[in-house]
Amino acid sequence: MPEDRPATSHERDAGRPWDESYQDGPAPWDLGRPQPAIAELAAEGAFRGTVLDAGCGTGENALHLAATGLSIVGIDVAETAVAQAKEKARVRGLAAEFAVGDAFRLSTLDRTFDTVLDCGLFHTFDARERQAYVAGLASVTEPGARLHILCFRDTDGDAGPHPVTRADLEAPFHDESCWRIETLRDSRIVARFAPDGLPAWLATVQRVNP
Repeated sequence: MPEDRPATSHERDAGRPWDESYQDGPAPWDLGRPQPAIAELAAEGAFRGTVLDAGCGTGENALHLAATGLSIVGIDVAETAVAQAKEKARVRGLAAEFAVGDAFRLSTLDRTFDTVLDCGLFHTFDARERQAYVAGLASVTEPGARLHILCFRDTDGDAGPHPVTRADLEAPFHDESCWRIETLRDSRIVARFAPDGLPAWLATVQRVNP
């Protein structure tokens, strides 16, 4: 990772940078295919225009969207994951753009997006990081843009790592932050350690005028 990038709360707790998750075979969340919930969302026509995949990993969700004809940019702090995503795009002949990038420095992309995908990133941040992340998202979107979040949900049963309460999910999104939650529904996140999926939130958030 860039030397000047502070470790995230997840990296501090795990004791290793994100990139190491991809260096010894597939990461636990890397299915080799898109998340079913994201594929279903795409089939519903939820993605439009130019799409940003924040925390794209090895690119399966982004490549699925690119295959439908969407213009997509995937960023991740894990250089190994981004290299794998670029190779997948080359082999599959898909025009998806991937770059090493920091979700807390989105303004450095110097472009705007009509749709943002966050699959499994939001829940890795603590409350302070989420506020900063959401502010950064506002810097790369215009009013009317939409953000789709798939994150682990808190539950009395089996829960995934970093489960998020409804209140925690809703907290960063309000008119003052230039975002408003449109829909919030139950979903599932599939992982190598949970092939049947674990409880998740699927939220659609609209960028609004400040």
